[in-house]
Amino acid sequence: MKLPYFLLPAVALTATLTTGVRAQTARPVTHQLDASPTTVAWGFYDAAAAPVLRINSGDRVRVSTLITSSPTKLEGAGVAPDQVEPALRAIYQAVSNKGPGGHILTGPIYVAGAEAGDVLEVRIHKVELAIPYAYNAFGPTSGFLPEDFGYARMRIIPLDKQKMLAHFAPGIDIPLRPFFGSMGVAPPPAAGRINSAPPGIHAGNLDNKELVAGTTLFIPVHVAGALFEVGDGHAAQGNGEVDITALETSLTGELEFIVRKDLHLTWPRAETPTHYITMGTDEDLTKATKIALREMLDFLKTTKHLSHDDAYMLASAAADMEITQLVDGTKGVHAMIPKNIFTGEAGAKRKRK
Repeated sequence: MKLPYFLLPAVALTATLTTGVRAQTARPVTHQLDASPTTVAWGFYDAAAAPVLRINSGDRVRVSTLITSSPTKLEGAGVAPDQVEPALRAIYQAVSNKGPGGHILTGPIYVAGAEAGDVLEVRIHKVELAIPYAYNAFGPTSGFLPEDFGYARMRIIPLDKQKMLAHFAPGIDIPLRPFFGSMGVAPPPAAGRINSAPPGIHAGNLDNKELVAGTTLFIPVHVAGALFEVGDGHAAQGNGEVDITALETSLTGELEFIVRKDLHLTWPRAETPTHYITMGTDEDLTKATKIALREMLDFLKTTKHLSHDDAYMLASAAADMEITQLVDGTKGVHAMIPKNIFTGEAGAKRKRK
C-alpha cells in the first residue's frame, strides 16, 4: 500500500506499515452517492446529522455535487430551463431542513472505525465537470470590497470540457482546475450545527484551489464516523476568491477514505504531488497566517526532524504563504513547501514510493 509520505509520524516507515492505518476488515468497495433530497446536508455541518452512506476505511465513493445556486437565479441569469439539473430542482422543492449556510453538500458519509482524535485521509482521485457552465456572482453585502460594489451581478460562464477552458469573455479564457470548495467532517458535538460557509478545524469550506485530483486532504476527526460532506464545486478559482464566488459549478468525483489512527492533527493539512500544505483559518488574517505557519513548522519538526530554529528558517527560505480566501467569515491561509527541496534520506524514500 502506498502511503502519502507527508504526515507520517516520527517513527520508522516500516513500523508505520504494520500499524494497520486503513483500519479495515473487508475488501475495499466503491460506492455511488448522488445528490438528491435524501442525500444532502443543506448549509451545515453537524455532529448530530444522520449519515446517508456508511463505508469502511479504504473504500471509495463516486460522488455527485450540485452548484450553489437556485434554479430561479440560474434561469434569471440566462441558463436555459432544460440545462438546470433535475436534482437541483428536486432538492429546492423538497428539502426544508436547511441552513444556516447556503451550500448544498452531499453527505454525511459515515466512515466505520473513525473516532474523535483520529485523522481522516481523503485521497482525491477524480474531479470532473458535471455541467457545461459555471457562474460568478457578487452582492452588495458580500465579497472583499462591498463598499465598492453596492449592487448584485451574476454572470453565466460557458465551460469547454474538451479544452478545459472557461470562456469568460471574448479573448479571455480561464484554464480549468476543478476542485471541491467544501470538504469537511462534523465539528465537535459541543459546536452544534455550524454554518457551512466558514472553514475551521473541521475543514469544510476551505476554498483551497490546490485540492484538485491527485491531492490528499487530511482532516482531524471530532465524532464517531467522521461524517464527511462534500460540495461547493469550483471549475477554477483565484486565491482569495475576492468577490465571494469562483467559477461555481456542479462536479462529480471519486474519493478514497482512510482512517488514520497513527496521526493526530489540530488543523487540516494536504499533500499534492509536488508540495506539502498546512492550513489555518481565523477572522483575523494575521492570526490565520500564524496558524498556517506554526502548522508548517510543526510538520518540518515532526516529519523532517528539523530543530525549531531550522524549521523557521527553512519556512522563510522555501515556503510560500498563500491567502486561500478572504470572504467566508473566517479568512484562510495555507503554507506550501515544495517536496523537491528534500534531497536527503526523506527525499530518497519518497522517490522510491
